[in-house]
Amino acid sequence: MEKRIVECVPNFSEGRDKAVIRQITSAIESSGGVKLLDVDPGEATNRTVVTFVGSPEAVVEAAFAGVKRAAELIDMRRHKGAHPRMGATDVLPLIPICGITLAECAELARKLAERIAAELHVPTYCYEAAAFTPERRNLAVCRAGEYEALPEKLAHKETAPDFGARPFDDGVARTGATTVGARDFLIAVNFNLNTTSTRRANAIAFDVREKGRPVREGNPVTGKVVKDAAGNPVMQPGTLPATKAIGWFIEEYGIAQVSMNITDIATTPLHVAFDEVCRKADARGVRVTGTEIVGLVPKRALIEAGKYFLRKQRRSTGIAEQEIVRIAVRSMGLDDLKPFDPAEKVIEYLLEAEDKQKRLIDMTCKGFAEETASESPAPGGGSVAAYMGALGAALGTMVANLSSHKAGWDDRWEEFSDWADRGQALLGELLHLVDEDTAAFNRIMAVFAMPKSTDEEKAARSAALQEATLYATQVPLRTMKTAFGVFEIVRAMAAVGNPNSVSDAGVGALAARSAVLGAGLNVRINAAGLKDRAAADALVAEADRLAAEAERAEREVLEIVASKI
Repeated sequence: MEKRIVECVPNFSEGRDKAVIRQITSAIESSGGVKLLDVDPGEATNRTVVTFVGSPEAVVEAAFAGVKRAAELIDMRRHKGAHPRMGATDVLPLIPICGITLAECAELARKLAERIAAELHVPTYCYEAAAFTPERRNLAVCRAGEYEALPEKLAHKETAPDFGARPFDDGVARTGATTVGARDFLIAVNFNLNTTSTRRANAIAFDVREKGRPVREGNPVTGKVVKDAAGNPVMQPGTLPATKAIGWFIEEYGIAQVSMNITDIATTPLHVAFDEVCRKADARGVRVTGTEIVGLVPKRALIEAGKYFLRKQRRSTGIAEQEIVRIAVRSMGLDDLKPFDPAEKVIEYLLEAEDKQKRLIDMTCKGFAEETASESPAPGGGSVAAYMGALGAALGTMVANLSSHKAGWDDRWEEFSDWADRGQALLGELLHLVDEDTAAFNRIMAVFAMPKSTDEEKAARSAALQEATLYATQVPLRTMKTAFGVFEIVRAMAAVGNPNSVSDAGVGALAARSAVLGAGLNVRINAAGLKDRAAADALVAEADRLAAEAERAEREVLEIVASKI
C-alpha cells in the first residue's frame, strides 16, 4: 500500500537569531510524525526556509505548531530583510509527494488557513492550488505591498484575507499575515554540458524555458528587442512549460550547466526536461553529459523516468522498483559529477530509513522461515499465505518479463510489459499483506492488555476486541482477493508466454491457490470470534466462493501447462 506523504516548506521571517529558529523547528518536530529534512536560514533575507515531510495529518499539525511558535516569537514591526515578506510565517505551501493529489493538498491547505486564522488570530490568504480566485493563485498578488500594505489591504473587501479579516490591530501588527497554499513539487536540476561557454548554456536555457527569449529584429542575438504597445518586450516562448532556466559556468566542475527549476513536474516531468535539453543542446553542437539534482526528489520522478527510458528501449517496465530507479540514474547521468545514492536523495527512501519498525518482508528467506518456526504465534498462516501469493505473482511476472525480452518477439514487448506491470502491482500488495496480517494479529493481542476493572473498562475492552477481530478477518480476505488476481496473469503466461517457462506459470498457479485457501482458513477462524453473526457469515461466504473459484482456476492453468510440457 502506498504511503500518503506530504512535504511542507514554510518560510519564516527570521534568519539571524538561531535561538528563535531552533524554537520554531523544535515545535515542528515535537508535534510528532514528521521528519525535518532541511533548515536554511538567510542572513541578508532575514528569512528561514524549513522543509519537513510526513503523513498529511502529521504535516498539518506540525505546520500549525510552527506557525503558532513563530507568531509568539517574531515581531514583524521590527523585521527588516531583503526578501519580500508579509508575516512571521510568510508563506506555507503543502506539496504532494505520494499517495495524495494536489487537489487534496489544496483542501488541507484551506482548512489549515482557516484554523490558523480562527485559533491563532493570524489573517491568512490562500494561494496557488488552494486559491479561491484565479488572481490569488499568484503569490505575488496575495503578498502585494508586503507587510507595510496590510493596514490598507485589511480595510478593503477586495484585498482582505480569505480568513481572519479584521482591522489592523496590535495583534496583526505583530504577526502580519500568512499565505497558505498547495503546489506541486519543485525540482531544482542542473544539466551538465561538455562546454565551458556560458553563452551556449544560456542559449539552450532560453530555448527550453517557458519564458523563452525576447524577439529581436533582424539578428536574433544583437538585433533590437521588439516591444508591444505597452512597451514590454515581446517574448518567444520556450518548449518546456512550467520551467525556469539560465546558463552558468561552475568553477568547481569546470563546465557550463543549464540550471533549471521545474515548477510543475506533472506538466514537465524530469525525463521530458532532460530529453528536451539534450535535443536543444545537440542542435547547437553541445552534448549533455549528465544531470545534477539539487536537494531531494520524490520517488515518482525517478520511477516515471526509468519507465520512460525502458519504453524507449522497448523493454518491459514490470521490473523491480530498484531496477527502474537504476535505469533512471544511468539514463540521465545522475552520477556524472558525484555518486547518486537514491537512499539519500529520494524522499520516500529517507522516510523508510527512519522507520525503525522491523518488517517481515525485510528478512532473508531463511530468517522469515526461522521466525515462523519459533514459539511466537506470529507470523502465522495468514502472513505465510500472503507470501505464497507474492511468490505466485512473482513467477507470473517473471514469465511476462522473459516473454517481453524473448528473441523474435520484439513486436509483442508491450503486451508482456503490461502483464508484468500488473504482476508487480499484485506482488507489492501481497508483500504489504505479509506484514499487515501479523499487525492485525498484534492488534488483538494488544486488546488483552487493556484494563478490565470496571464495567466501563470491560465494555471498552469488548468493543475493541470486536473491532480488532473484524479487522483480523478482513485482512486475510483481502489476501484472498489479491492472490486470486494472480490466476489471470499465470493463465495468460501459460497460454501465450515464453513456452520455455510454462512450468513456472504452473508453479505460480499452485502458489496462488495455496495463498487463497490458506488465507481462507484465517478468515474462518477469526470470523468465529465475531458477535455480529450476519457480518461473520457474509465474510465466510465470500471466502468460500473465492476458495472454490481458486481451485477451478488452478485446474485450468495446470491443464494448459500439461498440454505444453
